[in-house]
Parts: sequence; structure tokens; C-alpha cells
Amino acid sequence: MYLWEQGKWPDLTWDAGHLAALLAEVSREQGRLLGRMQDLGFDLRREAHLSTLTEDVVRSSEIEGEKLDSNQVRSSLARRLGMDVGGLVPADRDVEGVVEMMLDAITHCAQPLTAERLFAWHAALFPTGRSGLQKIVVGNWRDDADGPMQVVSGPIGRRKVHYEAPPAARVPAEMARFLSWFEAPGKTDPLLTSGLAHLWFVTIHPFADGNGRIARAIGDMALARSEQSSQRFYSMSAQIRRERDDYYAALERTQKGALDVTPWQEWFLTCLRRAIDGSQETLARVLEKARFWDRFAQASLSARQVKVLNRLLDGFEGKLTTSKWAKLTKCSQDTAYRDILDLVERRALRKDAGGGRSTSYSLAQGSDN
Repeated sequence: MYLWEQGKWPDLTWDAGHLAALLAEVSREQGRLLGRMQDLGFDLRREAHLSTLTEDVVRSSEIEGEKLDSNQVRSSLARRLGMDVGGLVPADRDVEGVVEMMLDAITHCAQPLTAERLFAWHAALFPTGRSGLQKIVVGNWRDDADGPMQVVSGPIGRRKVHYEAPPAARVPAEMARFLSWFEAPGKTDPLLTSGLAHLWFVTIHPFADGNGRIARAIGDMALARSEQSSQRFYSMSAQIRRERDDYYAALERTQKGALDVTPWQEWFLTCLRRAIDGSQETLARVLEKARFWDRFAQASLSARQVKVLNRLLDGFEGKLTTSKWAKLTKCSQDTAYRDILDLVERRALRKDAGGGRSTSYSLAQGSDN
């Protein structure tokens, strides 16, 4: 029997006493992080916000098996936030859609969550009206025309059903009840509201696809409301991505269990605690980038050099070589080599161990400075 088949659904409960210590700890760390961020300057907070949102969008899609180009995501976010970060690249429609949804959830977190707003998010996620090659209902609740909504795994013929959602006929009433609660959750702690909203939404599974990404956006919206801030400095989606197997296991156990969802709320709070801890990595990268550009604030660098250095500072995948430099900046190999050699002489870059055709370069930091 699934959660929604229980007689008293959706009257979900939890043991407040059992969660009290963990809830207090997470709330305390959340407050400490926000306090530290307030001590930073405006520009550093904006950079941290951009880095966090970029990771959030990329990792939330990865959870569903979709790989987005992080540079496109960052560029799309920067344009919409009015930030001049240099080296902006065009973004595909699917990237723009995910970014649009996430920014609406966070930037306008205080505005009511309605069915029409959810329909707009869903349409943004699927601009072609298709999920892969399959045509789906977009911007409206699912219709189950192809059978019951199920979460499955495994090859065709040997698929395992992990979960089956309520019939499509029940979705409008189920979502009306959910949205009413979300706007007036009573005395429920905001952090518990975020965890419960995530679980409740994916249990209804109201759309033909995209339910996980929208559920995480709703969870982030609840967290933003709890902080009364439209800036994000930690990524719940990134932490869920790191714990994806445990995430799906926790969901399956809960959706096949009783209306007491204490274990789910405990898992969610613990994951949130680790997400807040992980924000230190984002903050460290932002501060390192600021220190780096402080060193070269007066340097007369070319647009090509600034573009590649920013790519390295934001997390460049693989090794930087002259051929990659030439491809990134659309210049010749000779020009790329001169650009790199100039930065090595300025001690902005260092030559990695090795040589020949495999010669690569890295940022010169720490003891290299």
C-alpha cells in the first residue's frame, strides 16, 4: 500500500521530539552561514549566489540523468541576474528553461505557488513538448493516456516498479490540497515544510515528466522563504546528487510506508545539514577567485586571457592545453601559446609536469604565487 492509498492521506505526521535536536542543529548552522555571508561584500555574495545556483541547476538535472553544460547554465543565470562575468556563451532552450524555473522559484519565493505557476515551470522544462523522443502533456497535469504513472528501473521485460502514483483523475484535487497547505503550513517549522513539500509533491507525481526537478525547486522555494532571502549559498540538489542512491531509497521506503514520515524528515534534515557544510567549498572558490583577480586588477590582459582564466577559476574540466585554449577563444595555436606563455611569465599560470604534446597548464596559486 502506497502513502496515497492510506485512509488518512495526506495527514502526514512525524515525531517532533525525535527530530528536535537535529532540527535545532540544522537551523543553527543555516543561521551561521547566512551571518557569514552577510559579512562579505555585495559582489562576493552575488558571485557566491551565481556559483550556488549554477551547481544547483546542473546537479538537479543530473539526478534525473540529464547532463547540462555548466558554462551555458552559468551564462544564462548571469544574464538574467544582470551580472557581468565575462566569457558568456549562448544557452540551449532546455538550459534556459531550467534556469527560468529555478530563478522564478528563488527570486519570487514570496509569491504564491499556484497551479498556473507550476504549469509555466513545466512548459519551461519541456519547450519542445517532448521528453526525449516521446511527446508528453506539457503545461498541464498528466492524463495517464499511456497507463499508470510509475517509477521503474531495469530493462524492458524485466522492469522493477518502485512506485505507482495516484490515478490522473485524482491529481487536480490532490494538487489543490497540496498548494493550499504549502501557502499556509501552519506552525510547521520551515525546514520541515521544505522536506514535507518535496515528499508530498513527488508522491502525487502530477506531471508526465519533470516531477523530481520541480519538487526540488519547490523545496528550495520553501528554504528561501525560511531565510527571507532570494540569494542561495548552499545547494540541496548538489547534496542529493552526491547521495542519489540513498535519496531514491529513502523516497521508496517512505512512499511504501506509513503516514508517520519521521525517517524521511530525518534523512532530509541530515542531507540539508551536509549541504550547508558543503557551502564552504563554494565560499572558498569565490574568495580564491576574488584574491586572484585582486592580484591582476592592474594587469593589461586580453579578452581571451580573461575568458580562459575565469573558466579555470570556475572549474575547468580536464587539462588546459594550447589546443583547448585555441578552441575556447577561436584563435590560432600560435596565438594560444603566446597568450599562455605571457600568463606563465606573469605567474598567473604554471606549467604542469610532463611535456611534449601532453604539455598542460594550471592556475598558479598558493606557493606558486
